[in-house]
Amino acid sequence: MSEGHWIVNTVIGGQPIAFNMDTLATMWAAMIFLIIVSFIATRKLSIFPTKLQLIFEKILGYFKDLVDNMIGHEGEKHFPLIASLFLFIVTANLMGQLPLKMIELKHGEMASPTNDINLTAGLAIIVLVYYVTAGLIKKKHKFLLHEISFVGIISMLVEILELFTRPLTLALRLFGNILAGEILISALLALCAWGLPLPIMFFEVLVACVQALVFTMLTTVYIATAVGDNH
Repeated sequence: MSEGHWIVNTVIGGQPIAFNMDTLATMWAAMIFLIIVSFIATRKLSIFPTKLQLIFEKILGYFKDLVDNMIGHEGEKHFPLIASLFLFIVTANLMGQLPLKMIELKHGEMASPTNDINLTAGLAIIVLVYYVTAGLIKKKHKFLLHEISFVGIISMLVEILELFTRPLTLALRLFGNILAGEILISALLALCAWGLPLPIMFFEVLVACVQALVFTMLTTVYIATAVGDNH
């Protein structure tokens, strides 16, 4: 498990299991926050939207157009996963910019849950299972083996290799960028807490949004590749 986290060890079904409690707490906080905000934004929908409704409409409208353009007529069925991924990841990323570090834990600190490789790997595995399942449902055995030939077998081996590298790069990219930003801000806070970290903190807000968008767009590309006719 990652060092620097509040790790709680327990035994479940006779097997030792370790939990990063700070990651679990901030992950659930991000999900609960999104549920509450989503409920408020959709409770009284109007032709003349409130600012919160307008923000959600802009975000969801952008990703609706994205999946329609990249995936095609089947994009609508994949839209809930893609939009949910972006909203969760951007919320989780931005939590590192909140003054949660002031909350003292037994070990570790309250920061972005995406600074934990366990969470980003979990998200990447969800994406992997999703687009592989979608590809198998759509194309059956032709998802990996396009033709029974030497070239077809080599292509299948390359596809299998990509199945392992894609979630790895998704997880490491998100984890690395968020963790590096938080370490840099913590170092600047230790040097001078007045003013010095502010430019980096504003920059990290941009990084948080960009990394959420990159993760989501790559997910959309993988799904489009899996279910597209030109796979």
